[in-house]
Amino acid sequence: MDEIKVSPDYNWFRSTVPLKRIIVDDDDSKVWSLYDAGPKSVRCPIIFLPPVSGTAEVFFQQVLALTGWGYRVISLQYPVYWDLMEFCDGFRKLLDHLQLDKVHLFGASLGGFLAQKFAEYTHKSPRVHSLILCNSFSDTSIFNQTWTANSFWLMPAFLLKKIVLGNFAKGPVDPKMADAIDFMVDRLESLNQSELASRLTLNCQNSYVEPHKIKDVAVTIIDVFDQSALSLEAKEEMYKLYPNARRAHLKTGGNFPYLCRSAEVNLYIQIHMRQFHGTRYAAINPAMVSAEELEMSSNQDSEDYQ
Repeated sequence: MDEIKVSPDYNWFRSTVPLKRIIVDDDDSKVWSLYDAGPKSVRCPIIFLPPVSGTAEVFFQQVLALTGWGYRVISLQYPVYWDLMEFCDGFRKLLDHLQLDKVHLFGASLGGFLAQKFAEYTHKSPRVHSLILCNSFSDTSIFNQTWTANSFWLMPAFLLKKIVLGNFAKGPVDPKMADAIDFMVDRLESLNQSELASRLTLNCQNSYVEPHKIKDVAVTIIDVFDQSALSLEAKEEMYKLYPNARRAHLKTGGNFPYLCRSAEVNLYIQIHMRQFHGTRYAAINPAMVSAEELEMSSNQDSEDYQ
């Protein structure tokens, strides 16, 4: 139990990367928590958005690996927002506060949906340069919960946690996946009633992505072939929505591949980011990019990778 929490990598992350708390709304109770690591000279970083059960810590393995390669990475945790427009407005204010004009977004599950909605929300004055969508979805109706979305705020925390845990993998899984589930259960326990209720409301209130508004955004879709909370239909819908997206498939990884298959996920993030090397939208310190890599990125085509 708690293998990840006692791991040297996690403890190194907690001891070296400070957690910042930022308020950008008039309401002082809306606090963004984030880890901002890597070269501050990079003005177009990768920002990680967690799933319903996640906190900013769940992407610690991406933060450690990517900053080691020279990337600037921000992993964040949302304040309590009950409405998608309210979230998008708050996130825009956060980017303004951090003086970031455009960013790359990696979103897992709900985080991926929010990333798409934010790209859509800012399409007239784009703030999102690219998207990496991990086990994500484009239409909340897949959860068949739109009718209960307005009542989550009334439910006690234990019931909300039960709803979320119902989507976690059941049955035998490999040790790394079991460790990832234990860690996510621990993260889930750290969320209070309003944090959980608001995330479930965003996850389930009737909404879908309008792809024509974000057709110019480069997209990579990361998904798993084994059991996850997403149905095959939801995955197919994502492929249809983004016919030109790169697809990164993991044979296994469950709901949390960024924890239990971090090396593969980090590699796919690197491949996605390589296309921006040498441009003003690079998320990496230019000194960390070799001439060969720059040439590779300029010649990189848009084929799928397996």
